[in-house]
Amino acid sequence: MKTRSILKQSPKTRAARRGSRSKDSLPILGITMGDPAGIGPEVIAKAWAMRTVHRLCRPLVIGSVPVMQQTLRWLRLPFAVQPVSEQDLRAPRPGTICVLDPLKRPLGTFPQGRVSEKAGAASVSFILKAVDLAQRGIIDALVTGPINKEAINLAGYHYPGHTELLADLTRSKEVGMMIMGGPLKIMFVTTHVAIRRLPDALNANGIFRAGMLGILLGLFTVAFTGTVLYVTDRLTGGRGVAGVAAASTAGNAAAVPAIVASANPAYADAARFATVLVSASVVVTAILVPLLTAFIARRTNHRSASDGRSTAVFSEIRA
Repeated sequence: MKTRSILKQSPKTRAARRGSRSKDSLPILGITMGDPAGIGPEVIAKAWAMRTVHRLCRPLVIGSVPVMQQTLRWLRLPFAVQPVSEQDLRAPRPGTICVLDPLKRPLGTFPQGRVSEKAGAASVSFILKAVDLAQRGIIDALVTGPINKEAINLAGYHYPGHTELLADLTRSKEVGMMIMGGPLKIMFVTTHVAIRRLPDALNANGIFRAGMLGILLGLFTVAFTGTVLYVTDRLTGGRGVAGVAAASTAGNAAAVPAIVASANPAYADAARFATVLVSASVVVTAILVPLLTAFIARRTNHRSASDGRSTAVFSEIRA
């Protein structure tokens, strides 16, 4: 599940909420159910049983009441569903899960664990309601349960994921996807795109936001490693192209710090920083190395052609 904070609330709305709620009240955290046919309802039910959640916030499920009730029966958890409305968001009673159901009519039957238009439409309805509640200051933050991209597309919502849908709903021009864990914060250069569309999705601004230090590392890698490997390739009889082509930060290098930390926890703190740094370097070298390789190859071929013409002319002169 991903935590998202909707910051489009007006200052007046926030001030009114502060005045109407006691200082000791906890923030209301809206949790969208996600795809009803997926794991979202189960994850929510199990998370609700954790005391830590209730010490940090007042959770509110935004989803289908019947689906939540069925999930609790399947899991045999000692909870009951407490339907609420946005006008009555009281704290949940002990042993209950507060659910705000935005659907106009019950969801009905749908195939569990399979893609369906009905479940896709419902998952988007939950998101639409949650964003509306956040923008009107009724909830403080939003946590999204997992959705199925194919299902929401079938329902007529053509978005590759949560990020783009939320950006559209909040009219945000610049958005990004970030993974956070402890002190580790990783911003992705792109969001959900197919590999064949990756070159079009990359841009300087995205790479800069992903990690400036990693960019510098990538430049250093190409300059230093490229020079050394170019000279080595030339000394061993090559033309230098292969040496330059190898001057990149391999993609799997991003996983090395985490692997080292798992083997020796003493490196855990360093691994968090190193992962971000190396990941940005991977992007930089992946862009620069092919361009540099093509440039060196063109120059090498040009020189070879020139040498060939010179040899032919010299042979004619001798003849």
